[in-house]
Amino acid sequence: MKVAFNLLVIGAEINTNHARQLERLKALGYDAVEVPVFSGTPEHYRSIGRLLRDIGLSAGAAAVATPKANPVSPDPRVRAKARDHHRWIVDCTHAMGGEIIAGPVHSPVGVFTGFGPTPSEVEWCVEAMRALADYAEPAGIRISAEAVNRFECYMMSTIAEASAIYRKVDHPNYGYMFDTFHANIEEKDPPVTYERHHREINHYHVSENDRGTPGSGHIPFPDHFDALRRCGYDGWLTVESFGRALPELAGATRVWRDLFDDLDGLFAESIAYIRHEWAAAGERLAARTASAPA
Repeated sequence: MKVAFNLLVIGAEINTNHARQLERLKALGYDAVEVPVFSGTPEHYRSIGRLLRDIGLSAGAAAVATPKANPVSPDPRVRAKARDHHRWIVDCTHAMGGEIIAGPVHSPVGVFTGFGPTPSEVEWCVEAMRALADYAEPAGIRISAEAVNRFECYMMSTIAEASAIYRKVDHPNYGYMFDTFHANIEEKDPPVTYERHHREINHYHVSENDRGTPGSGHIPFPDHFDALRRCGYDGWLTVESFGRALPELAGATRVWRDLFDDLDGLFAESIAYIRHEWAAAGERLAARTASAPA
């Protein structure tokens, strides 16, 4: 298991000026970071990759679909732009040495039709995700599409919807993400939902109910970590908290107030909480295993 940090709380464009913050994450014990891939060139991300390797952090990409490159648009020209956008994300991630592309790459956040997904939109989504997975596979980059709650997205809001698309995509390089913030809104019993679908889930976001510091709200993380341990999860646990550093993202995610005191406190408290709860969940699993009838 790797503990990672999603850098969107720092800004939309990470560069060498963020070296001190990245070094701080490494010093605190983080294994990896998710770098926003929203703009720029592969050459820019190649420089970020060199910096991360020097520091000792693994890399992944946090990426999104955009309204102008919408994979589920009824306009085939816009869907073609989405394919180009997806390939650009892969090229930038590969240049960085990234292992995974995670986020709502299936459809734009904050774009609605007033209805749920149509059969045509589902098929367009499946086609786009399969093409993305195909293009990323030779680069050794996994795809993890994110189910985003119904107030931000209509294409893929529940784990059941993500699973249905996953089965249609049917590609070994494609999976989807479990995010505790979104699951807290959409799922009846999030830990049980995770266990039911865990073989399809290839990435995990640790996000509090208010998107502040994990462990400071009402998400029952011990139950989540128990489920992860029972299922043998060995991927990334990525802290995702949001702030007001990026006005466009703050607007899209409705972050109107500060959700934590300062970045260093967020960094330190998040990993301390995750490491403690992960270890405690391991102890509980070992105790249950030892006491089980032979």
